[in-house]
Amino acid sequence: MTFAILAYLAGVLTIVSPCILPVLPFVFARAGQPFLSGTLPMLLGMAATFAAVATLAAVGGGWAVDANEYGRLIAMIILAAFGVILLFPALAERVTRPVVALGARLSETADRRGRTGGLSGVGTSLLIGVATGLLWAPCAGPVLGLILTGAALNGASAGTTALLAAYALGAATSLALALLVGGRVYQAMKRSLGIGEYVRRGIGAAVLVAVVAIAFGLDTGFLTRISAESTTALEQSLIDRLQPRPQTGANGTAMAPSMSMQPAPGNAMTGADNNSMMMSGNPSMMMQGGPSPSGDAPLPVESIVPSFDGAVEWLNSPSLTMSELKGKVVLVDFWTYSCINCLRAIPYVRAWAEKYRDQGLVVIGVHSPEFAFEKRIDNVRRATQTLAIDYPVAVDNDYAIWRTFNNQYWPAHYFIDAEGRVRHHHFGEGEYEQSERVIQQLLAEAGRPDVAEDIVAVNATGAEAASNEAEVQSPETYIGYLRAQNFLGADGMVNDAAHVYTAETPRRNEWGLTGSWVVGPEKAALSQGEGSLYYRFHARDLHLVLGPGSDGKPVRFKVTIDGKPPGEDHGVDTDAEGNGTVTEQRLYQLVRQSGPVADRTFEIRFLDPGLEAYAFTFG
Repeated sequence: MTFAILAYLAGVLTIVSPCILPVLPFVFARAGQPFLSGTLPMLLGMAATFAAVATLAAVGGGWAVDANEYGRLIAMIILAAFGVILLFPALAERVTRPVVALGARLSETADRRGRTGGLSGVGTSLLIGVATGLLWAPCAGPVLGLILTGAALNGASAGTTALLAAYALGAATSLALALLVGGRVYQAMKRSLGIGEYVRRGIGAAVLVAVVAIAFGLDTGFLTRISAESTTALEQSLIDRLQPRPQTGANGTAMAPSMSMQPAPGNAMTGADNNSMMMSGNPSMMMQGGPSPSGDAPLPVESIVPSFDGAVEWLNSPSLTMSELKGKVVLVDFWTYSCINCLRAIPYVRAWAEKYRDQGLVVIGVHSPEFAFEKRIDNVRRATQTLAIDYPVAVDNDYAIWRTFNNQYWPAHYFIDAEGRVRHHHFGEGEYEQSERVIQQLLAEAGRPDVAEDIVAVNATGAEAASNEAEVQSPETYIGYLRAQNFLGADGMVNDAAHVYTAETPRRNEWGLTGSWVVGPEKAALSQGEGSLYYRFHARDLHLVLGPGSDGKPVRFKVTIDGKPPGEDHGVDTDAEGNGTVTEQRLYQLVRQSGPVADRTFEIRFLDPGLEAYAFTFG
C-alpha cells in the first residue's frame, strides 16, 4: 500500500515534468466536453493502456517492444487524424462520411451553440485515451524505475500492473486538474471573445505538432533529459519520506533502484517490507541481523525459512535441499557474475569454503542474474571456472530462491545453523572478520571440535581487489535508458532506435556516446562503424560491463585517459597502450590508477560494430 501511494504521488508529479508536454494537446482537445462522457473515459483509457503496455514492455523482451512500436504508429495516425479534424472539420466530414469509426463518428460539424467541433462521445474519448496511452512515454524517474525494474526481475503480475496503473492514475489526476483549469479558461475565451473556432484550430495544430514531436523522439530525448533534472529530486524526496533508503557509502555505488515484488501472506502485491530495493553493496552499505557477533553473544533466529527449490540448474554439485543439509552449517552467497561488489566479496567466500569445508561448512552460491546475458548457463559456468569457484552454485534464473529469502541485495550472505535456521545475514561488501566469526560460532554450536579461531588472509588482485572507497566519488551508472542517469547529449537519449551521437564536454559523473548507437532498456549497442563511450569520473578503478553482439564476434577497443594512453594506469583487461578486446559478456576492468586519484576523462573507442555496453562501476 505504501508503494502504491508512492507510485500515485509520483504520477501526480508528472504534471511538472516537461515529458508530459507532448500529450497535453490530446488532453486539452477534450476541453468543453462533459466530464463523464468526454474527459473521464479519455484519462481512464490512457491510464489502462499505459499500465498494460508498460507491463508487457518490462517483462516481454524485444517482441513486446516491437509490438508496441506498431501500436504507437497506429496511435499517431489516429491522433494526427484527430488534429486534422480539429483544424478542418468540414473536410474531415466529407472524407470520413462513408466510414464508421471504432464505435464513434470521427467528425462533427461545429454548431452555433459553441460546441468545439471534433470528436465526441464516450467511445471516441476512450479511443483517444487508448491512443494517448500508447504514445505516452513518461520519464523513468526513481519511482517508475523501481516499478519497471521490479517487473523485469519478477515477471508480469497483478501487482506490477496495479502499481503502473497507480502511477498512470496519478498522472491522469494531475491532467484532469489541469484540464479543469484550462477548460474554464477556454470556455471564458469563447464566451468573451467569440474566438472558439480559432482556439479549436489552435488545439488541432498543437495536436499535430505533438504527434510530430513524438514521431521524432523528442518525448524520449530532449524532454527526458530536462525532465530528469526537474523531477528526480522530488521523487527521491517522496521515497525517502515514505520508505527511507538504505545507507550508502561515499562512493554511492547502490545500483539503480528496483522493486522486488515478492508474495507475502495477506499481501499479494509486494514482499514483507512492501518496498524491497535491489542493490549491489559497497563496504559501508550493509545490514546485519541481530547483535554484533562476538564471543558467545547469542545469534537470533530470523524469520526466513530457507529453501533451494526452484533452481534451474546446479553447478559443481547435484541439487541440494535443506533436509539433506541438516547437521551442516550453511553459508548462502547471492551473487551475479558481472557485479563488481560480488567479485570483491568472492575471494573471502572462496577462502571460507576451503578453510571450513572439513569442519562442517557448506557454501552455496546462488547466482541470481541482473542482466539478460547472465541467465545463460554457459556464461555462468564459464564465470565459476574463471573465478575458481568449486563450491555448489544454484542457478536462480527465475529468482525463486531470491524470493524465498526475501533478498534485496548483491552480494548478500545468509548464515544457516545446523538446525536449518537462518541466524544472521549481511548485505554488501566488508565486515569479513565479523562474518567469519559467525561461521565459527555456528560451527561451535553444532558441536564441531577444534573450530579454527584465526581469520583468513586474502590477497585479492585484479577486479577482485578491495575498492579504494575513500576515493570513489562516481556512482554505478547504467547505460540502458531504463536506469540511465547523468547522460550528456545535445539531443538527449533516443530510445530503441539508431541515433548518431556526438561528443560533448562532460563534468564530473556525466557520460555520453559518440557514433551510431541503439539504446535499449538495459544496454546500448553500437549499430554501425566505430563509436565510443566517455565518462568524467573520480575513482581509482573504472569497470565496464560489456559484451559482443549477437553474432559473438570479438570487438576491438582502445582506451584513453584525458586523451592519452593509460600507461601504468591500465586495468587488467587492457594494456599500457589502451588496447583490448571484448570477447564475452562480463565485467571488464579498464582503469586502475597507480598514482593520485583525481577527476579524469575516460574514453573507450570501439573499432568494430556490434558491441553491447551495460554499466559503469568504480572502485
